Amino acid sequence: MKYIFAGDRDIALSVLSYLMQQGYEPAALLVSGEDRASHAEELISLSRLPQELIFRGVDFKAPGAIALFEELQPDYIIGIHFPYIIRKEVLNIPKIGFLNLHPAYLPYNRGWHTPTWAILEGTPIGATLHFMSEELDAGDIIHQKQLDVLPNDTANSLYRRLKDLELDVFKEAFPSIIKLEPNGQVQNLSLGTSHNRKDLFKPEVQEINLEEEYKAGELLKKLRALTTNSLAEAAYFEKNGKKYRVQIQITEEKNIAK
Repeated sequence: MKYIFAGDRDIALSVLSYLMQQGYEPAALLVSGEDRASHAEELISLSRLPQELIFRGVDFKAPGAIALFEELQPDYIIGIHFPYIIRKEVLNIPKIGFLNLHPAYLPYNRGWHTPTWAILEGTPIGATLHFMSEELDAGDIIHQKQLDVLPNDTANSLYRRLKDLELDVFKEAFPSIIKLEPNGQVQNLSLGTSHNRKDLFKPEVQEINLEEEYKAGELLKKLRALTTNSLAEAAYFEKNGKKYRVQIQITEEKNIAK
């Protein structure tokens, strides 16, 4: 199996580490640019590739980069939380396909902020390995697993559990990947949901109106869904011309001494 690896975040580091532990070295590496990267340097160090085989940010879209990828003749490009739109000319390079690992139970929650929307809308959540297509998160499903949302889950805690599940999904699909026989199942997109990056920041999603009455369960759901690792994504209310962000922590009671 010959592959080009494209990724970011700690889950990308985990998947690349697993691949290399199994004896499969990347032929080239695509990492996020400085404005988006969280684990680019760690991925570069792990890959042990020379600089001419490492592409940062949108450099992978350059004609010279595409020519190099075509020359490498990879079976796959493996994308793990790689935050860029992939054009058709790149999608068509690998012999078998561009694989993408997504923290959602497709076709539900295609796009961004999947834990948040799963909590807000009560949609199924999980992890899916699928073929990437020109339409966002719409390619054929190779393997997926569902995850139960716990009563004490916030979007942040759910996302951490989803990344663990993503690694499990990739490992379970790995035998079919190395055999070059990953079978894809067509998604029924009419049953699913999709959100873009900007949807989360709409006032109707984030704002708590202090003059409005809420059911306790609905308010709690909003606070859980908007508690992420970013304060800018949190629910807020306004008072005296100032905006106040709200994040919560929910702890299951276990054997508390009285």
